[in-house]
Amino acid sequence: MRFFLLCLLIATSSIAAASELHVGAATIDITPARPVALDGQMHVRIAEKAETPIFATALALESREGDTALDQAIMISCDLVAIRQGLIELVREKAKDKLPGFDLNKLILNATHTHTAPVTMKGERYGLLRQDVMLPMEYTEFLVDRIVEAAAQSWSHRKPGKAGWGQGQAVIAQNRRATYADGTAKMYGPTNVPEFRAIEGYEDHNLDVLFFWDENDTLIATAVNVPCPSQEVEGLKVIHADFWDPVRRQLRERHGKDLHVLAWTGAAGDQVPRPMYGKAADERMRRLRGLTRLEEVARRVVRGWEEAYEGAKLEPVSGAVLQHHTRKIDLPWRKVTEKELADAQMAVEQYKDDPKEQWRYLWNKSVVDRYEAEKAGTSGVFQMELHALRLGDVAIATNEFELFTDYGVQMKSRSPAVQTFLIQLTGSAGYLPTPRAVAGGSYSAIIQSSRVGPEGGQVLVDETVKAFNDLWPATESTGEKK
Repeated sequence: MRFFLLCLLIATSSIAAASELHVGAATIDITPARPVALDGQMHVRIAEKAETPIFATALALESREGDTALDQAIMISCDLVAIRQGLIELVREKAKDKLPGFDLNKLILNATHTHTAPVTMKGERYGLLRQDVMLPMEYTEFLVDRIVEAAAQSWSHRKPGKAGWGQGQAVIAQNRRATYADGTAKMYGPTNVPEFRAIEGYEDHNLDVLFFWDENDTLIATAVNVPCPSQEVEGLKVIHADFWDPVRRQLRERHGKDLHVLAWTGAAGDQVPRPMYGKAADERMRRLRGLTRLEEVARRVVRGWEEAYEGAKLEPVSGAVLQHHTRKIDLPWRKVTEKELADAQMAVEQYKDDPKEQWRYLWNKSVVDRYEAEKAGTSGVFQMELHALRLGDVAIATNEFELFTDYGVQMKSRSPAVQTFLIQLTGSAGYLPTPRAVAGGSYSAIIQSSRVGPEGGQVLVDETVKAFNDLWPATESTGEKK
């Protein structure tokens, strides 16, 4: 009996030691000091000033058994429209000597999708900017240095800590695609016409939140998963973090000026933080509250966050298990139909000699190029880096798309975790629409907007669920039936 109790004590001690979680966080300003071109619209906009600062916020996690690292992750949210092709490689290369003991393949960037942040990487539309305007690659070099600094600070600051998770509700995401009697759909289409029939897709109003405390129970970081892009002030010509700016400010006012707030956008390729109908009532209620639209969105996020915190702080977890799997998955390209080819060829001829419409020319030329690659048998597959993490009872997965919400609902419903977080735009792979969106057409669902279509979307769902299941033994599954 004594031998059994001794073995049980040793096993229990081993489990506790193995699950020791170390946490570090950092927030770095990535606001340019000079005028810059803004990303996220189909025309050139120059920001002369910053209406708000923009940030890169890093969260470093490491599980340890004594001095032995078991697994790790550094997750960095950036106030950008997307993580453009090549950016993550630049960051990992620059960080080689800054992160001792860290596996750089487990460093993740995500964008909040604010349309009032600088253009990054190269861009043919930005070659003739004024001399005082910061070029995209010039800003990218500055950005990479700042992101690496955030990663290095979070990694060096890691200490034993506690984790918690909770869920609130916040009506932020509102589907932006209207459908009509003839079967067509339109992003931001009118709903006050006789032909209007329905809003096309689902909206996810769950607000999923992670919390991290130090050993003295001081809240040091939080990750807020909103299934909606930050596109409230998207048309402005200033640097602006969109609704994440008032969200961060209000959370810090309530819970400490040094609180680090990671902004994670969930599956939300067909969502926007504005109503498609009931607009008059929405405006009246904001007027009665004395709030701008931006402040109203922030009010809802913060209220949902507080709901989640009320529960999570009752159940902080010391030594939450951390596992981080990363893999490359192959997704089929969306095939170009004959009609899509004909439409793209017509547009190429229309815009090829118009310097003001070069983006339209290139947008359609890419469709023609894809069709030719398909016919030649050289198109291959779209390869995506998938990260799947387990933190206690929580599952987290990434994707590089503006992923339509229906796919996210599938992933969450089939997840074995108690709570599931999805982070889109860890790359810039374009929209990934549903079958009904493709049938309805319009921007975000047409071939020009989409590299991967519904076939690839289902592969992405299945691969993500498989990655989750690999992190949860079948006997331990706590989610809904798969």
